[in-house]
Amino acid sequence: MEDGVILREWFGRVDSEKTGSITATQLKSAFAIGNLDFPLSVVQQMIRMYDFDRNEFLALNKFLIKVQQAFSDLERNRGFLATDDVYEALNKIGFSLDTPAFYAACESFDQKKNGRLQLDDFISLCIFLQSARNLFNAFDTAKQGRVTLDLNQFVYCAASCRI
Repeated sequence: MEDGVILREWFGRVDSEKTGSITATQLKSAFAIGNLDFPLSVVQQMIRMYDFDRNEFLALNKFLIKVQQAFSDLERNRGFLATDDVYEALNKIGFSLDTPAFYAACESFDQKKNGRLQLDDFISLCIFLQSARNLFNAFDTAKQGRVTLDLNQFVYCAASCRI
């Protein structure tokens, strides 16, 4: 319960305009204070993942703690995850990807192109995967693990998941 109170207070400080919601720019600035430097597009994706008000902020925080814990468990004081570690961390979080999808995703979020993901890269990858999962589930109404999309739906999905 104490964590919830602390987060509500933090939310109140970040919500400088006292609107009851946080803009992407405000959230990006708040992350930067904690040495997490995300592109604005990633922060916007976080906001799209949740209807961003105080309650959803708590859900985002819970997700980020889970992601950070998976990273911390495997980074071995190196400050990064190697590709094999990324695979294991994603599985811990609940993302099970086949080999081509995994390597394509890793390559997209490996900003230095050295086979290593820093914490902010790993969080960005997880935000992308969670957004993709949410969108996929919206189209997989029969819960069969497969969807059929026409071009318009595909474009909508691609645009929605773009970071």
